[in-house]
Amino acid sequence: MNLLKALATISSLTLVSRILAFIRDVLIARIFGAGAATDAFFVAFKLPNLLRRLFAEGAFSQAFVPIFGEYKNRRGPDETKLLVDHVATLLALILFVVTLIGIIAAPVLVFISAPGFVKDAEKFDLTVQLLRITSPYIFFISLVAVAAAILNTYNKYWVPAFAPILLNLCFIGGALWFAPYFDPPILVLAWAVFVAGIVQLLFQLPFLKKIGMLPRFRFNLKDEGMWRVVRQMGPAAFGVSIAQISLILNTIFASFLVAGSVSWLYYADRLMEFPTGMLGVALGTILLPSLSKLHANNNTAEYSRLLDWGLRLTFLLALPAALALGMIAVPLLATFFQHGQFTVHDVLMSRNALVGYSVGLIGLILVKILAPGFYAKQDIRTPVKIGIATLIATQLMNLAFIGWIQHAGLALSIGLGACFNSAILFYFLRKRGIYQPEAGWPKFALKLALALLALGLALWLGMGTEQHWLESHGWARIAHLSGLVAGGATAYFAALFLLGFRLRDFHKREAE
Repeated sequence: MNLLKALATISSLTLVSRILAFIRDVLIARIFGAGAATDAFFVAFKLPNLLRRLFAEGAFSQAFVPIFGEYKNRRGPDETKLLVDHVATLLALILFVVTLIGIIAAPVLVFISAPGFVKDAEKFDLTVQLLRITSPYIFFISLVAVAAAILNTYNKYWVPAFAPILLNLCFIGGALWFAPYFDPPILVLAWAVFVAGIVQLLFQLPFLKKIGMLPRFRFNLKDEGMWRVVRQMGPAAFGVSIAQISLILNTIFASFLVAGSVSWLYYADRLMEFPTGMLGVALGTILLPSLSKLHANNNTAEYSRLLDWGLRLTFLLALPAALALGMIAVPLLATFFQHGQFTVHDVLMSRNALVGYSVGLIGLILVKILAPGFYAKQDIRTPVKIGIATLIATQLMNLAFIGWIQHAGLALSIGLGACFNSAILFYFLRKRGIYQPEAGWPKFALKLALALLALGLALWLGMGTEQHWLESHGWARIAHLSGLVAGGATAYFAALFLLGFRLRDFHKREAE
């Protein structure tokens, strides 16, 4: 399979998911606003969502895929299927216990993750109630991640990429049609999370059965491969998910700030995750299995070339996204979210956070490209050490920035921490000879800078004033934003074309 085609497939489905996510968030902003109830829900959803990213999509996939790829390439299908059965069984049992803890210890978890809520008993109790409903999500979505890791290794990339669409459809359906039946109405969002976990898991099961990898309940504590996965999982959580750990710590800081701070960070994060998901997650998804195959075949030269390909695509697509997010933050937030209970003040406060995030967008995406360079080799220690240093640096920046620029400082620290993380990962990849840059990087960088200049000029000339965006309404905003985005994209890609970039230059075949 052509990796560029696989990237396009995942990115296209991610685009659909992100569009639905925007519709979802617009509805949440319009129906529920940005206040105590939404702060409570976002905290209750953030905790299981963090565990999903940290242990399921983060630690599990990074630990499991290289070992699973080794079994698939070097051992027979029977041993591979046994590995799947034993790993899925053990993980399901652990997740069941974790879910019970989440339900029983919800008050303690809310106190730890949002201690500022304690001063408002009603807000605290609502958050506890919501968390007890959303806790089972970690059980279902982690099993979804198991299925996704298997399907991606078998080149069924579109199936896991489609699953998040179902989550957004559950949110939209719940907010539109069922909110009036709940008291308080915000409860409908928690139940939407619960249902979405089940739906996503059921969707992937037929595809696992088709490739002969549908897990069966088999408990065997003597499986050597299973324990290799378990040993890798704990440390891998730090190496790939430092930004997620920082996000939950940011929630603690934000809970002490003015009401709405958690929500402002959330809405900014939603926009920031658009390019992160379309590029960073998509590239990481296709790179890890291919890098694992190359490592299994001891093909070090192609291993380095594949990393180089990923890095060039990242700079080519992430830098314009970061520039655009920073420049047109108000047009984006006003168009998508300034409706109903979401006010001008909410737009401006969310803008500050989005600008902070945009500074570090390139770092957030590069981590997802560079970390697999270590994990595919089953090297856990290096990313862990770098991750711990990054976490410490990020929290020191939180302390430095929060008194200066409030919630926006929390977003800025996440971005700068990710840049620090990616820079150190890159340094060790080069130092150990894992990655050797291909020829032409200086020329590539110069052309890219000229194209970014063209993009910046197009956005600046076409944007107008922030006040115009805050005062305009409905279709006028949508039409202006559509033209602005189209004009900026045209200017950027036209400049790349005139400078000699061609799509065929980025074709890359999957490792055999």
